[in-house]
Amino acid sequence: MLTKKITKEELLIIAAAREIENGDVAALGIGLPVFAGAVAKKTHAPDAVLMLESGIVDFDPLVPPTNIADATCTRGYGYAIDLFSVFTTIAYAGYLDKAFLGVGQIDRYGNLNTTYMGAPPLAQRITGAGGATDFASYAKKTILTMRGRGFVDKLPYLTSPGYLGGGDERDRSGRYTPGSGPDLLLTQKAMFRFHPETKEMYLDAVFPGYTVEDIKADVPWELKVADTLSHFPVPTDEEIYYLRKFSPRSPFQNQVGQKLMIEHFQRRRDAR
Repeated sequence: MLTKKITKEELLIIAAAREIENGDVAALGIGLPVFAGAVAKKTHAPDAVLMLESGIVDFDPLVPPTNIADATCTRGYGYAIDLFSVFTTIAYAGYLDKAFLGVGQIDRYGNLNTTYMGAPPLAQRITGAGGATDFASYAKKTILTMRGRGFVDKLPYLTSPGYLGGGDERDRSGRYTPGSGPDLLLTQKAMFRFHPETKEMYLDAVFPGYTVEDIKADVPWELKVADTLSHFPVPTDEEIYYLRKFSPRSPFQNQVGQKLMIEHFQRRRDAR
């Protein structure tokens, strides 16, 4: 039995991991999504196909990568393709089940801003789109993660599409995979989903230690709440174990990488 108290970030990662089903083809962003993928592969979804925007497909995470082309992601990978083929061969062709995207700012219909914070001319550049716009447009479902308080009534900049103005506007536009769009938003406090008809975000579950009022205080519009609001189930020991084994980069992890490299060169030397 693990006794160390679970952190808010760990709860967020485990919640995201549970959204990956066995056999899913899932595109992961660097950071929390890769952590979620690692936990899912080790627990309930061993046959999930994890991929990065850079073209590394069906990999088995060993340590947290620092970028989408991190060489550690080639551990156990199935194949590698170029960046453009990730979109043309997989995403645009309808093979991408889920995309996990980080959120800077989000509005009530799941539209995202990851480009600028603030209003011109003082707007501050942040991470940018990367492949998020394509993934948000063509993945069958997008799972969103947000660390801060990024809820806004109106985005200063639209980077990636959610449900646009709500209702069936996304599908009517004809620009995106039919029936696609954001499925879930995870923060360190709660889980939010989107109404099947209006497509407006609503509160679905509250994490331990928070109340509905706590969540509403972060949202600038009148947040709707599910009729059967639930509390997130307690993470299992197995989930916590694998998450902490795949912990953020640390001197210990650097030592692990160095040890593996040394062992590799020793085997090559001994084989001569």
